[in-house]
Amino acid sequence: MAQTLHSRGLDSRGHIAREGSSLARVADVFRPVVVAARDRIPDTFGTRLHSAYLYGSIPRGTAREGRSDLDLLVVLREEPTAADRADGRALDEALDKEFPQIDGGGTLLVGHARVLSDLERHDLGWFLACLCTPLLGEDLAAYLPRYRPDSLLARETNGDLALFLQRWRDRIASADDSAEARRPLVRFMSRHLVRTAFTLVMPRWNGWTSDLHEMAEAFGAYYPQRAEQLRRAAVLGYEPSGDRAVLASYVDDLGPWLAEEYARVHGVKADRPEEH
Repeated sequence: MAQTLHSRGLDSRGHIAREGSSLARVADVFRPVVVAARDRIPDTFGTRLHSAYLYGSIPRGTAREGRSDLDLLVVLREEPTAADRADGRALDEALDKEFPQIDGGGTLLVGHARVLSDLERHDLGWFLACLCTPLLGEDLAAYLPRYRPDSLLARETNGDLALFLQRWRDRIASADDSAEARRPLVRFMSRHLVRTAFTLVMPRWNGWTSDLHEMAEAFGAYYPQRAEQLRRAAVLGYEPSGDRAVLASYVDDLGPWLAEEYARVHGVKADRPEEH
């Protein structure tokens, strides 16, 4: 029986509906890339592989030819090693070089036990169960709960922004002094901040979306004094500039304010030992 989807990305029981639950929404132009990834992942990781997933705009059917990247989540039977990460980067580079339809790619590697751990249930587990499309192997979503857009989910997904801000400052300082070098940073940080701003208000908005513009509008309804800033960030998340002033505004103004407000409303994300 087909799942009934209600407004704002929820099903009839108020759970977040899985985005791209099948590969049906992948546009024809991206299908050769997806097929190549599905064929090469087992060759790359061999018996270490447990399962693999697509996420992002390609499985959602919103990808733009020549502008969107290929996002893969690969679950290994054990925690990934440095060699595994090198293999993942090589896979990304090969696919990007071969297929002009995509503009880069990124393979996220995680261990099987970590995905199903209590600590990651409302972060990495939620991400797999709600935002990832099965590509290879056993779908671990079957072992995870259904999720509601509540404060617990908000805290565990994005309640760690304060930890990132100094790292972002370091990345900005070490980047080449050129618009070309800054553009990927603007894209990444814009997206991160818009998504964090959205999950700040997600329980009140009572829904889920992955569209940056819709996220910004949802946030702006509750924080009108910051609405225009988020709208600009949403635009830059899709069409980034290399403006140094944008990055400065993120780490000196919007980011610190958002981290403080997030902690006030939802609390701080549970500590991860590997972050120390």
